[in-house]
Amino acid sequence: MDTNIQPILEKSLAGERLDFDDCLTLFKSHDLLALGHAADIARQRKHPEDYVTYIVDRNINYTNWCYVDCDFCAFYRHRQDPDAYVMEREELGKKIQETLDLGGELILMQGGLHPKLKLDWYEDLLRWIKANYRIHIHGFSPPELDWFAKINRMSLREMLLRLRDAGLDSIPGGGAEILTDHARNEISPKKCTADEWLEVMRQGHLVGLKSSATMMYGHVESYAERVEHLVRLRDLQDETGGFTAFICWSLQPANTRMDHIPPAGSFEYLKTLAISRLFLDNFDNFQSSWVTQGPKIGQLSLKFGANDMGGTMIEENVVSKAGTVYCMPIEEIERTITELGYVAKRRNFFYELLN
Repeated sequence: MDTNIQPILEKSLAGERLDFDDCLTLFKSHDLLALGHAADIARQRKHPEDYVTYIVDRNINYTNWCYVDCDFCAFYRHRQDPDAYVMEREELGKKIQETLDLGGELILMQGGLHPKLKLDWYEDLLRWIKANYRIHIHGFSPPELDWFAKINRMSLREMLLRLRDAGLDSIPGGGAEILTDHARNEISPKKCTADEWLEVMRQGHLVGLKSSATMMYGHVESYAERVEHLVRLRDLQDETGGFTAFICWSLQPANTRMDHIPPAGSFEYLKTLAISRLFLDNFDNFQSSWVTQGPKIGQLSLKFGANDMGGTMIEENVVSKAGTVYCMPIEEIERTITELGYVAKRRNFFYELLN
């Protein structure tokens, strides 16, 4: 075992909170098995139950028009591009109905930062969905919400209250990438700052909208920046308690302006997941990122700190545009869980068990 990390792992498992330097030392270690073993113990303490959860959901990208041109994105289009779209309600309704027919609980609704759509368009859309379908709307990442407030010239709080009252149920953690100004200025200079991302989440939590939190690593960031990202999430969770889960995944560089960067592999993924479980001691749920890592590593992640397989992703457009296409039907997700000796159980967004 890496003797540098042994006292840090012991400190964590003794219930003491890790600090910045502890976390940085863990990231510099290559002792994956020791990290994984400690993360698995930490997971079992929070989740002594014999089951692993998952959710039946669908990603719906209502528009690909976007003006922010992030280097890592293969999904966005400009208005003049022939394949730019804003989804018609008929198509949206069909996708929601298909989700419900498969036993779906939730739609994850995200899009580009559209330069023209105003807040009443989004309010009308949410009301229309709620009037016609019984589904949880997990919608609009912090960069979108920050953008809505800016182009409608209103406070985050007012904008969030209006969306909440129109039917928004929770906020996805997308668009976080790495929450440092250096990383964001390099890969997404037009997108909201780290402070702005956190403020959207803070205000969302204050008006009763729970959210997930994410990290996309493996591009221009240093290990110290990954630690800073985790510190900022943990601090906000101490303040609001509004995050339900954490999900990390690596940059998928194909078909993007970052395709010269070799993708971070499964070793780096499992290490980052395990360290996140040890450091984010105030987060209960960690999702497997099988969508980017594939089913085998997705399964292994359940021994490296994850307690949830995430969503079935009936449809996924953003990561797949960047060349990663892993798909798992419900039966395969359940088999992946039961092969490890757990019981597979469906949940809702709030991690309440269904049926």
